[in-house]
Amino acid sequence: MATVDSKKNTMITRIVIVFFYILVIFVFGGPVLWLVSLSFRTPQQLFTNPPQLFPNPISFEAYKYIFRGSEVFGFLKNSVLLSLYTCLGCLIIAIPGSYALSRFRMKFKKQIMIIILLFKMISPMIIIIPMYRYFTKIGLLGTHLSTALVYIAAQIPFITYLLKGFFDSVPYSIEESAMIDGCSRIQSLLRIVLPISASGIFSAFIFTFLMSWSEFLIPFILLSSTKQMPMSVGIYLYQESRATVDTHIVSAITVVTIIPPILIFWLLQRYVVQVLTSGAVKE
Repeated sequence: MATVDSKKNTMITRIVIVFFYILVIFVFGGPVLWLVSLSFRTPQQLFTNPPQLFPNPISFEAYKYIFRGSEVFGFLKNSVLLSLYTCLGCLIIAIPGSYALSRFRMKFKKQIMIIILLFKMISPMIIIIPMYRYFTKIGLLGTHLSTALVYIAAQIPFITYLLKGFFDSVPYSIEESAMIDGCSRIQSLLRIVLPISASGIFSAFIFTFLMSWSEFLIPFILLSSTKQMPMSVGIYLYQESRATVDTHIVSAITVVTIIPPILIFWLLQRYVVQVLTSGAVKE
């Protein structure tokens, strides 16, 4: 009897778990699926009654508009450039800083780490006005460089803390052996620590890219020309510039906006799993 009851409980548990998964997929995936459906419709199909999830026939009118001479393709290019600039700048600054905090003996190291975490808690909006005035004085206001610099300043604390945890997990004895064989400190970092910590570096790249890609207020404040705006601001500008909202085109723009982050996350997801499961844990 005990075995039968145990099997029943196991079956009920599995049914509940499957039902929960289906519910989560429906709640979070349903709106995305409907958004994709709207992007493949004509203006006339938007008001069909009853609504249809799969339009018939499928129309590529919205996507043709995006990639044939509209400003939307420029928004997409700007988003890619800003995100890549931010990722590159963050890694160039954070890798040496994280390595120094991980390997070198220094006074007040714990206090420095606390300060880094405190900087992460500060909203970028607090520094946006001083940065705006500063960029105006030096002539950088309205450029991608100014926006990328604010992105980098906002992401550096988290990336530094993240990479330090990965560098801490690399045994120092490996570096000592390499330096005995003639490696310099920089060669040890480039040839040993970075390859071993590749999962952490890729994870830092992903997190920085995603946070930069979705930012709205910073480019909206610092950039003045519509041609310089990223996709996050471009969707808003597209709607504001028209008397009526073309739902199918806005849906297509949104789909195009979410594809690059999803693609990058899908390609590098195993590194994200590693950082979540083994990130900064020390034995």
